[in-house]
Amino acid sequence: MRIGFVTTTYLPSRNGVATSTALFAQGLRDLGHEVSIYAPNHPARPPAEEGVYRLPSTSMGTPADYPVLLWPNPAAVAGLPLRGTDIFHTMHPFLPGILARFWARRFQTPSVFTAHTQYEQYLHYAPLMPRRVSRSLTRSHVAAFARSVDQVLVPGRAMEEMLRLYGFAGDVKLMPNPVNLASFQAADTPAVRAAVRQRYGVDAAAPLIISLGRLAPEKNLDTMLRAFALARERRPDLRLLVVGDGPVKLALEAQAPAGTVFTGALPYAEVPQLLAAADVFVTASTSEVLPMSMIEALAAGTPLVAARSPAAEDLIHSGPSGDNGLIREAHPEALAEGLLSALDPASLPRRRAAARLSAEQYDLRVRARALVQVYENLLAKR
Repeated sequence: MRIGFVTTTYLPSRNGVATSTALFAQGLRDLGHEVSIYAPNHPARPPAEEGVYRLPSTSMGTPADYPVLLWPNPAAVAGLPLRGTDIFHTMHPFLPGILARFWARRFQTPSVFTAHTQYEQYLHYAPLMPRRVSRSLTRSHVAAFARSVDQVLVPGRAMEEMLRLYGFAGDVKLMPNPVNLASFQAADTPAVRAAVRQRYGVDAAAPLIISLGRLAPEKNLDTMLRAFALARERRPDLRLLVVGDGPVKLALEAQAPAGTVFTGALPYAEVPQLLAAADVFVTASTSEVLPMSMIEALAAGTPLVAARSPAAEDLIHSGPSGDNGLIREAHPEALAEGLLSALDPASLPRRRAAARLSAEQYDLRVRARALVQVYENLLAKR
């Protein structure tokens, strides 16, 4: 099968959609399928990657790590291997999605759309009109786009609920983001934990909390820092590792309590080791759908403490071997209590085991086979 992914964000951009797209491409290729990725040019000018085709883009008015795809002119399209593609799959309902749908209609192939994001939470990145107007236009456009494709996928139930709220009544299939489970299992060792802690000056016996993701306003990171500060009042040995970069990094560093280390942006290859070195993963964000970072933490055997959100309710649950995390309300006192409870030595080993077990359903091989089944069903209908 020949599959074309059309996306507005791809590596080396560091975000869940870019990582998920790259992982699904890897999983599909491992199953013997041919995958082409059509993505914007990136200002970092990454080296050429087989099967990845860069399209014209601009970074004007956007974060440098989020170039915006432009509609390609005929010369840019002429050399693309579009003909013979069996499925066009887009990760976005805006210009990349419109382009994917255009190509699908031109070559008479099915089109698939994965709704990854609660789009209204990100309108501040494009303040072109009053927020109320932007929200209304966003809702109507996303619903109309979903109606125009052959299949809609969502990584978590929250996205299906959002699409229903927007007015989309069609078929929606659940397709959680994947994780390369083997790389996280390999990092879950005492030696890796010791090496990471030594690198960042964290004592081997200190309880270590980790946060991983883009440092942006919608992530509610100030609440997370206040929660850590409150928890540290009762356990002064606590340490917090904040992994990532973004527009609010300097402001967060200025208000961060003692015991906090900011690593900045790091290569994705280091993520398994960082997560495995921690005892608990924390997030105060309420805008997430099914973030890669939370799935990756579970894969590394690191239980979650999360603000109540659709993603938390999808990922955190009780099982035969215990709870893989805790959900608390999105304010500092509740999250601080959750951190202290999760770090209880009597329950932490069971939570770690439950985290590993709950991650198995997100293994790349499992998710790639499920995606192939979606494609095959669509082709059979044709």
